[in-house]
Amino acid sequence: MEFFYLLKLEFGVFIYLKLFQNMSAMTSMSILFCVNLLNYMDRYTIAGVLTNIQSFYEISDSQGGLLQTVFIIFFMVCSPAAGYLGDRYNRKWIMIAGIGIWIAAVFASTFVPKDEFWLFLLFRGIVGVGEASYAIVSPTIIADLFTGRNRSRMLMFFYFAIPCGSGLGFIVSSFVAALTGQWAWGVRITAIFGVVCLIMIIIFVKEPERGAAERNKGEIAVDVVTTSYWDDIKSLITTPTYVLATLGYTAMVFVVGVLTYWGPTAIVHSTAHHLGLNSTQLLEPETKAQINLIFGIITCVGGIVGVTVGSSASMVLRSGKGPFKMLQTSRSDPIVCGIGALLSMPALFCALHTISTSLTLCYAMIFLTIIAMCFNWAANVDMLMAVIIPSRRNAATSWQILISHLFGDASGPYLVGIVSDIIRGDDTTPRGHFKSLVTAFYLPNVLQLISGIIFLTAAYTFVRDHNKFKEFMGVLTSASSKSLESGKSKCGEVNAGYTVMEGPDV
Repeated sequence: MEFFYLLKLEFGVFIYLKLFQNMSAMTSMSILFCVNLLNYMDRYTIAGVLTNIQSFYEISDSQGGLLQTVFIIFFMVCSPAAGYLGDRYNRKWIMIAGIGIWIAAVFASTFVPKDEFWLFLLFRGIVGVGEASYAIVSPTIIADLFTGRNRSRMLMFFYFAIPCGSGLGFIVSSFVAALTGQWAWGVRITAIFGVVCLIMIIIFVKEPERGAAERNKGEIAVDVVTTSYWDDIKSLITTPTYVLATLGYTAMVFVVGVLTYWGPTAIVHSTAHHLGLNSTQLLEPETKAQINLIFGIITCVGGIVGVTVGSSASMVLRSGKGPFKMLQTSRSDPIVCGIGALLSMPALFCALHTISTSLTLCYAMIFLTIIAMCFNWAANVDMLMAVIIPSRRNAATSWQILISHLFGDASGPYLVGIVSDIIRGDDTTPRGHFKSLVTAFYLPNVLQLISGIIFLTAAYTFVRDHNKFKEFMGVLTSASSKSLESGKSKCGEVNAGYTVMEGPDV
């Protein structure tokens, strides 16, 4: 009897610890999502009040695009440093320091006088320093809290923050600006919520051991050892899937950055032109707020649908359940990313050519564009986690973010702004602004095709790189790897997926 009592007690303690562990992981996940949501809200609060800022500081389209460019430059320059620290030190305190810097910089930027535009630019850049520390380490914390299907689901949930935050950024900033009569409050609002999130991170978020979730499930058979930073970099650039995914992702980030930054502004100029106005400043504030509201809702809903469809399609193709058994493949992540990029190209083209003829149809096409472009947000990170060992994931994330922002949304809005200014010439009417912006949008339209081709190329290299990952982690022999690559194994595609050993997801 005593034996059974002890057995029941031990089982009860195990269940309690398991539930506590899962509850702690879900609490951390929820807080990380909220902070990510605020980060993306802050990035696009500027877009929601861009015409107000341009009037306040008396700046051109290219200078307006420079606001996003400076933010991203600071963001990406700090990314490698955040990645280096994230692979070696406590990630929780790295996040806390970064969010504190972000909050202070946002508040400071809203008090800059109209004749000091350069100072406003500087503070927007410092905002990027704070956000970089969070954006780099948070996905790797999620990877250490969950594995298998649960990791895919949690990453999908985490990246809901991109469309939701972007859309809410448009909506909240324009609404608060219209409500208060000051654009500064539209920018400042995210920092207020940021203080609450900072306190929640300090109290509730725990620092997981690197590779903890995979070790608990048996997907790591060796200790995770930190190597030199130079060894980390050499490993990354010799992993074809990582390199290709970074290039494909960069092209899509360029498109997303341009669309979300200049899209509402182009519609505002078109609306002012059709109303016969000589300036967008003659538009009623409620009209601008309505345009930003609609664009924000489209971004939110389209993004949620896109991330959900992309992640779900990838998981279904990987598992081969039901009617998808004949299509089962471990290459599902890069395939889904590539298909999304290719589908978004004609949708954006149609959106550009319907702004002036049918705004309803234009919004519908933008909605489809955002759905397709958001296929890759979670799937791309899931793919990265499948080919990069835990001790190098922060470095991998940081360099992917640096490259994607440097050649993506850092340069995108500015380049499109320059092209727009060149095409427009001396025409300062809303019609001139609108026509030049639409023409400049052909540049990101072409990059959607390039992104799709690159992602589909990554599908070819994925299995080999994932097998190398499993060899390094001690759960696959070289002989097994060669068998899987050649397709001789009966379960080749399945075994090359993410689940190496059976067991419950963490």
